[in-house]
Amino acid sequence: MERTLKRQPSSTLQVTRPFWLRAYAALCRWQRNQRTRKQLARLDSRQLADAGISEAQRQNELAKPFWR
Repeated sequence: MERTLKRQPSSTLQVTRPFWLRAYAALCRWQRNQRTRKQLARLDSRQLADAGISEAQRQNELAKPFWR
């Protein structure tokens, strides 16, 4: 499905957003990363296969710091 809305480049958006809003968005993103990686760590091999994720991909994702 093709998007009909035009998006501005992210660099343009960050210039117009206030600092506190960018900081809040970063904190939310970091929390989401941490939460989803905890959920990924709990999956067994059958659930990983159902999701189409290999063990190597999981280990690679779990090795990342929360801010990435």
